[in-house]
Amino acid sequence: MENTGITRVEEEFSNLGKEFHTLKEEHEIYLKKLEELKSLQARCMSKVNHQQKRYKLLLSALNRKGLDLSGEDQVKVNELKKNIQKNKSDCQEVTESLPKPNSTFLSVILGRVSVSLLTRADRLSYKEEYERFKLNLSLITQIFAILLYGFIELRFIDAIFHFLLVWYYCTLVIRESILRHNGSRIKGWWVTHHYLSVVLSLTLLIWPDSVTYKLFRSQFMMFSMYMSFVQLLQYYYQSGCLYRLRALGEKRDMDITVEGFQRWMWRGLQFILPFLYLTYIFQLYNAYKLFELSRHPQCEEWMVGAAGTIFLLLFIGNFTTTSRVVLEKSRKAFVKNK
Repeated sequence: MENTGITRVEEEFSNLGKEFHTLKEEHEIYLKKLEELKSLQARCMSKVNHQQKRYKLLLSALNRKGLDLSGEDQVKVNELKKNIQKNKSDCQEVTESLPKPNSTFLSVILGRVSVSLLTRADRLSYKEEYERFKLNLSLITQIFAILLYGFIELRFIDAIFHFLLVWYYCTLVIRESILRHNGSRIKGWWVTHHYLSVVLSLTLLIWPDSVTYKLFRSQFMMFSMYMSFVQLLQYYYQSGCLYRLRALGEKRDMDITVEGFQRWMWRGLQFILPFLYLTYIFQLYNAYKLFELSRHPQCEEWMVGAAGTIFLLLFIGNFTTTSRVVLEKSRKAFVKNK
């Protein structure tokens, strides 16, 4: 019986040896293809850069010549410009599937490790993972804020909550930088918004357990609960947009932000807008409350005025940016219907 068992093991080992030999052959082919891919990527990037430089020179030359032309020649110049712009746009689409050098921020944080997502499926998967990350953290902060508002009142636990917010917004900054690196048109304000949120969370983290902190604490926990609720609404809106983009096979698969939605996304955003504007009003009220507290007889902390200023900046930036987008999209919808 024992010999039979050993024989079976020997046969299994022999079969695995044959499989491993095949694996090594396929792995060698894989490594060779990988080197070929890198070489091909480098050649494509070189040609794309050459094309873009030449198009820039051609446009510059046409702009100079166009000043002295009229009639049929001017028509030809305009047609050439149109064709050049189209080719430039096509070149831009090519670069989306090629690795790009990291931005200065990503290079400082991550070094030279490439964060380019080269396929549409990878970009959509990363965007979906980004949205799931925000969902999970929104749920955690929602529960945390409810507990701190109604059941727990310890500065040490508050500090853990503020540190969680610092980590969350720092992570968002990095993840959004990767999204922008891969083609997402996130406007500068929303990046600045998360930088300000990091500073705000740090300010609240180091705010001593003083009279002014206790007076503002409950209001901030209420604000955190409401913010988490709005972020949950945004998650379901964003995930719906991602699902539809995947179904429609849209090229701009990374372009799903409050400021970057497409026309068909407008209807869903109309539902969220009132909640967003209420968030901005809450931020303004926080700023007002903090500026009032800064005049409190027992206020000795610089954090009060600093936090109030940041909340005011968040209100101004969020309100003006969102309002500009709403007006722009409303105007386009009106023109289209007209």
